[in-house]
Amino acid sequence: MRTSEPDSTADDPLDDFERRSITLDSATRTVYVAGRGPAVIVMAEMPGISPHVARFARWVRDAGFTVYLPSLFGRDGAYPHAEAGLAVMKRACVSAEFRAFAANESSPVTQWLRALARLAHQECGGPGVGAIGMCFTGNFALSMMLEPAVLAPVLCQPSLPLDAPGAIQIAPEEAAAVKERLEREDLTVLAYRFEGDRYCTAQRFAAYAATLGPRFVPKVLPDSAANPRPPSFFERVVGGAHSVVTAHLIDAAGEPTLAARDEIVTFFARRLRPG
Repeated sequence: MRTSEPDSTADDPLDDFERRSITLDSATRTVYVAGRGPAVIVMAEMPGISPHVARFARWVRDAGFTVYLPSLFGRDGAYPHAEAGLAVMKRACVSAEFRAFAANESSPVTQWLRALARLAHQECGGPGVGAIGMCFTGNFALSMMLEPAVLAPVLCQPSLPLDAPGAIQIAPEEAAAVKERLEREDLTVLAYRFEGDRYCTAQRFAAYAATLGPRFVPKVLPDSAANPRPPSFFERVVGGAHSVVTAHLIDAAGEPTLAARDEIVTFFARRLRPG
């Protein structure tokens, strides 16, 4: 049976990241920062900055980028057990910052994330900033394209709105502005999902394609490519192949999920380190 590391149930101390308290737009959040080079903002999936999310952030860091990992929900570094993770998810679902059930509008937290992108670009320089969202934050990288510094957006299993599988969570006028920018600057949006994902469906990817046209580049992996033994939150609460580059990634040569990780890192490098 194929496995994927890390397979321990221990929490991640995140002690190889600098823990910063960053105030933007009158809101203060903890952001974990590590590495050198152009900035990439990694937004955690539900239920927070897990060891698997931190592992992905380290892969990006080790590829020559400065990673900014904002704490948006959950206990930072916590292994995603089912009961605790479900409690975090329930709290986030009723939070005004995320509007988990709202279609055709953007989550308010994306304004703070755009400000973080501006700050990261000022601190790290280079052509611009990369951004990747996952699951609950999956669509945020698209809304962040309203910030000119963001050049390389990646959507991993974007799952909002939760109750409308064929909808996307971005205001129509913002989506139109993003599409115009993608065309004007010759940019693209990478997106990933598993074929049978019930939170990020084929209908949702079709909605993105209808909104953004050929600038939306979808990648669909077979469910058989997912790690068969993810943490209990993903096994019992999510209940199927879902997290492409974190909990369901198989860290072995030839695996589709590992290839997806490499595609994403290459995408960041092409946009943020031209030449």
